[in-house]
Formats: sequence, C-alpha cells, structure tokens
Amino acid sequence: MSQRTLTFVTGNANKLKEIRAILGENFPLKLISLKLDLPELQGEINQVSIKKCQEAVHRLKKPVLVEDTSLCFNAWNGLPGPYVKCFLEKVQPEGLTKLLKGWDDKSAEAVCTFAFCCGECKDSDVVLFQGRAKGKIVDRRGSNDFGWGYIFQPDGFQQTYGELPKHVKNSISHRYKALIQFKKYFGVE
Repeated sequence: MSQRTLTFVTGNANKLKEIRAILGENFPLKLISLKLDLPELQGEINQVSIKKCQEAVHRLKKPVLVEDTSLCFNAWNGLPGPYVKCFLEKVQPEGLTKLLKGWDDKSAEAVCTFAFCCGECKDSDVVLFQGRAKGKIVDRRGSNDFGWGYIFQPDGFQQTYGELPKHVKNSISHRYKALIQFKKYFGVE
C-alpha cells in the first residue's frame, strides 16, 4: 500500500527540507512540493492564508498545504506583517533593520500560518495552524537560508535564527509551533 501524499505549495527547497525535519518520519502523509505562483494577496494574516489555500486547491484540484509567514514589528503596529515578502524584494533584510533605526522598540513577532484543505475549498473547509515567536530585529548575523532569519533574534536566545543550529531553530521557531498543531490534527504527537 503506497503512502498518501500531500502537496505543499512552495518552490523553496530549504523550507520543504525544514518542514520534513519538523514533521518527522512518522508523519502519515508524504509531503511533496510544487512551485505555484499564487497572487500576493492583501488582508489580515488569516485572510491571506485562507485565500492562498483556496486558490491552490482551485488550480490543483487536490489536497494542499500552503504557508504564509509574517514578520510583525511592534513599533509599526504589526507591519510589514503578511507583506514582508514584498518588503524583502524591495529593501532586502538589511533594509528591514534600517526601517526601525528611528524607533526605540525593535521587538517583533514572527508568525507562521499553514492553511490546509482536503477538497472543495470554501472558507469553512480551510483549517489554519498558526505559530508565533516573539523576538527582536537585530543587525545581520548568521546564514540566510530564509528571507529574514538572520535579522530575527528570538526571545531567550543570543543568536538569530540564522546563527542557531538547525535542530535548535527547528524546535523553537514559529514554523515549528504551527507544525506541532498540524501534526496533532493528524493524530501525531
């Protein structure tokens, strides 16, 4: 009997590798990836995730998992939030730190939202799994496997995501916290 698959919509091989590591070998579905250019939607974090998931199901006609990651500056009342990808394209991670230069408050929250749908995809059919990590924005330190990881220092650590060993990051990050909920949904502890 072959293992059921779930399509994770991403073109980022590092993200797929990290998610597989967090889910572990006993996860009941085989995660495969597919790059699909979805529109960059506007709205609140949950709205963006739901609409991305609905669009992916509409195009692929099969169960999907999508992820939307936000970086929320407290000094900016949550911005750039779900628009962080657009900010990164224009100003790069170093530009994000410059955006906070005039602010005393460098605190931020990383938010990862996974949206899952297994069939027809109305709003009520999309299940969200969200993880949050508090931290602060610092000058660039460490590797840049992911967009802004080397400028985000999680609370309780002296290193950025880019400096932390992968096994440590994968046990504390916003993505990890969201995937723990996802695993529980499928009965995996």
